[in-house]
Amino acid sequence: MDVKKDIRFRVYISFTGIVILAVAIIAKALSIQLGEGEALRAKADRAHTKKETLFPERGNIYSEDGTLLSSTIPQFDLRIDFGAMNKDTFHVYLDTLSKCMSSLFKDGSSDDYKRQLRLAFNSKDRYWLIKRNVLYYQYQEVRNFPILNKGKNKGGFIVEPHSKRVNPYGMLAYRTIGLWRENAANVGLEHKYDSILSGKEGTRIIRKTTGATWMPIEGSEVDPVNGQDIVTTIDINIQDVAEHSLKDVLEKYNCQYGTAIVMEVQTGKIRAMANLGRQPDGSYWEDYNYALIPTEPGSTFKLMSLYSLLEDGYVNINSTVDAGNGRWKVGTQTVVDDHQGLGMMTVKKAFALSSNVAFAKMVNQHYHDNPMKYIRHLQKLGLNKRTGIDLTGEQNPLIKTTASKSWNTVTSLPWIGYGYESKITPMHTLMVYNAIANGGKMMKPYLVSSIQEYGLPVQQFEPKVLIEQLGKPETIRQMQEAMHAVVLEGTAKAIQSPYYDAAGKTGTAQVADKGIRYSDGVRQGSFVGYFPFDKPRYTIAVVVRSTPHGAYYGAVVGAPVFKAIADKLYATHIGGWNTPADSLVKEKSIVAKKGTGASLSEVMQVLGFAKPTNIDLAGITTYARDSSNRYTVRKQNDIRSTVPDVNGMGLRDALLVLEAAGLKVTVSGMGKVLNQSVPAGNRIIKGQNIHLQLG
Repeated sequence: MDVKKDIRFRVYISFTGIVILAVAIIAKALSIQLGEGEALRAKADRAHTKKETLFPERGNIYSEDGTLLSSTIPQFDLRIDFGAMNKDTFHVYLDTLSKCMSSLFKDGSSDDYKRQLRLAFNSKDRYWLIKRNVLYYQYQEVRNFPILNKGKNKGGFIVEPHSKRVNPYGMLAYRTIGLWRENAANVGLEHKYDSILSGKEGTRIIRKTTGATWMPIEGSEVDPVNGQDIVTTIDINIQDVAEHSLKDVLEKYNCQYGTAIVMEVQTGKIRAMANLGRQPDGSYWEDYNYALIPTEPGSTFKLMSLYSLLEDGYVNINSTVDAGNGRWKVGTQTVVDDHQGLGMMTVKKAFALSSNVAFAKMVNQHYHDNPMKYIRHLQKLGLNKRTGIDLTGEQNPLIKTTASKSWNTVTSLPWIGYGYESKITPMHTLMVYNAIANGGKMMKPYLVSSIQEYGLPVQQFEPKVLIEQLGKPETIRQMQEAMHAVVLEGTAKAIQSPYYDAAGKTGTAQVADKGIRYSDGVRQGSFVGYFPFDKPRYTIAVVVRSTPHGAYYGAVVGAPVFKAIADKLYATHIGGWNTPADSLVKEKSIVAKKGTGASLSEVMQVLGFAKPTNIDLAGITTYARDSSNRYTVRKQNDIRSTVPDVNGMGLRDALLVLEAAGLKVTVSGMGKVLNQSVPAGNRIIKGQNIHLQLG
């Protein structure tokens, strides 16, 4: 009995222990289920499912005529995982794979590729780089190469897609159109309109399946919303001539930097904005937006002083002022004219010859007792605040008042009167001069005319009037006449044209900013004006920063850029079609480059060549050499079913021809077409992609 009791006791103890353990397990399970269950289930889900971001396509940037200024193209980094590759397969196809890579990339012989591939295979490289930034058509070819066409698991082919933002026209308007960068801040219009261009990201849930592959869960997708397109006011042809004209002067005189801006008088649209700075190697690049950086303007500011004096009735342009011997001492400082004394003259002549002494004297004489009366005129012109142009990076201007700490009761007023002790941007100066050209109506400068989605406008931007009437009609008329005199008989008479009249003002200023002292000899030359004088269409501002002791007068570095741009605009946008052909070409024979028939017809019309009979030039692609007033053309319907040959064409003509054929075009590089990814003569597949390499 004692043994039975002992066994029974042990059984009870064991059973009790098991019951207690079971209760503990159940309690713990309930605790986990109720207290930590949700978190643990989420953790388990994360191990087998994850959220994937679906990126939208970034919108394009266009000019008003539909020219593509900025777009996103897909690029690919291609790699090989040799650990996934079968040894026998590798050796069988090594020669063929090497030849394919050498033929496509043209950066090494097939023997070079064979040696590199063998070394990578022997070392079992799991992430060997074939090539970075491969274009789409190249990627399509590579994926069909031997071995690699077996995919990732058997062929070891690894593809890493990413996007590149390209500007088909290279440097043209580069700082204005801007930069889009994945790992740095955007600039220009790319930054200002980033929220519109970027669209909205989408998502989807993907789940790990048997075999460790990830598959999307049906119904979990939230599609991305592609970015909208913006249409700018930039005219690429005007931008081109502005940039080249500015660059010519900068290179000729070895200048530090320069900007040239073209504004449409009636609307305020910015048709071109070139900004070029000298690089360490001596070349010039669109590195900063100098058009929006305030500096002391120099003599172009005399127009603002003339406005104040005329509007208050203190003078008219036929009043006289004494510039004496070209030197006028004010306190301990001296105002100096570049001329050796102009003596007594009219206000109009003082403006035309840019007398510092005359304008310093007049402003000081009439506003000495009430400087703020003069300053309020400058404030009315909007010179004390940003222009509000739809572009990031515009800096605050500086217009002193009598309350400013640096205001000097003796010298500040006369010095401001001829362009010092104030800082305004070239865009400010352009805006004021454009208002005078526009009869006193001040327009807000702007760069974007519309926002589009799939080719349809969703928002339009109309011209905005900042000031309906800047001053009395007589004030505006006299200012126009004074500006006209600058070109007719003043400091800018060298830019006169037999085809049109212009009006404007030269400016030259010593520079003291960003560590530069007046004594360092750095100066800034400028010219701001408009044309044609009788019916103004465009206002142009040119500002150039010199190197110490280099050429700097506005008539030397600014006015020639104005004239080059104005000549081009007159020939192409205003009255050039009526210009006699004999003044443009001496011999009536030309060699025509590849282009559309419409473009060729336009050029031939200007040059006075006879239009060919019985040929409709619309839609014709020309491959012409003309030496006897005849076109040699190829009709579009002859090439409608096959890919056209656009090698040698400019981008505009190439786009017209290829898109008319139903092809989708991507572009890299700049210049003329060097290579097309789909060879000419191939049968056209509607919607097919074709890539153009420019150079």
